[in-house]
Amino acid sequence: MLDARIRKRFPPGPDSTGFVLELDLRAGPGVTVLFGPSGAGKTLTLDCIAGFVPPDAGRILLDDEMLFDGERRVSVPPQKRHCGYVFQSYTLFPHMSLRKNLDFALQGTPRLDRHRRINEMLQRFSLADVAGRRPHQVSGGQQQRCSIARAIIRPRRLLLLDEPARGLDAPLRQDLYAIIRQVNEELRVPVLFVSHDLDECFALAGEMIVLSEGRIVQTGSPKEIVNKPASPDVVRMLGVSNLLRMEVRALDPGRNSSRLRYNDVELAGPYLPGKLIGDQVWICVRPDLLVASPREGRPAPNQVPATLVHAAETPQGVRLKFAGDVVVEMTGSIEEIRRTKDWVIEFPASELRAL
Repeated sequence: MLDARIRKRFPPGPDSTGFVLELDLRAGPGVTVLFGPSGAGKTLTLDCIAGFVPPDAGRILLDDEMLFDGERRVSVPPQKRHCGYVFQSYTLFPHMSLRKNLDFALQGTPRLDRHRRINEMLQRFSLADVAGRRPHQVSGGQQQRCSIARAIIRPRRLLLLDEPARGLDAPLRQDLYAIIRQVNEELRVPVLFVSHDLDECFALAGEMIVLSEGRIVQTGSPKEIVNKPASPDVVRMLGVSNLLRMEVRALDPGRNSSRLRYNDVELAGPYLPGKLIGDQVWICVRPDLLVASPREGRPAPNQVPATLVHAAETPQGVRLKFAGDVVVEMTGSIEEIRRTKDWVIEFPASELRAL
């Protein structure tokens, strides 16, 4: 179990703004993804836990061993924290073969045991045929697999992965995910995985921690966070829901319903606890839960007239963008869709979520 309370401050400079990382996170065995935009503090969090960057205050506890304690001035050196770290840039020694990169990580262990362990890792990560090559002589996927093999070739109590799939094509990404899942099942230690790719979170994460400007803004499973984002900022970071400003026109707790005004149209919605009539609220709704159809006559209840701005094909169907930044995902012929400019969008009452 990892228990980390970290505070790290970088003061503003002549050409830079200040930044403060202040968070309290816990991670048990399994994959925990640190998710957020660039500059949110994800890599800095890993570096503090690994011991490469000393926090200003706080404490880091791993399996009941104190790795850092600001008050007691305890700071275990990185090489004694038993953390495997996979960097974005792989950081393999360029003048060494893949085998020698693994051998370097086992310095100090008996020669026979070292030789056996290296061969096991080369076989496990499908690197035996290229073990004698240097990093620049193998593919990005092979470099990444060697980097992970080096990180876990010694017994580890924690594995830190900083965007390890960055720059890999789709098949190599899937291979990497399979390796990480396998490593997770075998080691049963906390795995902290940095990402800003939501699909990656769903592929790997048991738990997801959303970071913004150095702070945790939401935690939960990827599905929980997508279905119930905690704030407009989280919705924007996820990029999977429409975020629309509406006015509360009526509230009926007895019927668990509300009336919301959007673009001069009143919509039926769920009851909104804690809201008052006249409040302006953010409503989020996923594009795949909206229903768009060509306009024919007067809109039906909970339908809003809309003008199509752009349509693009996706692997799942067609993505429509309407005036007002409303996005709808649907199936259909993109040629026929593009010929129609006037539409109505149906907002299912049960799917409108207030933030």
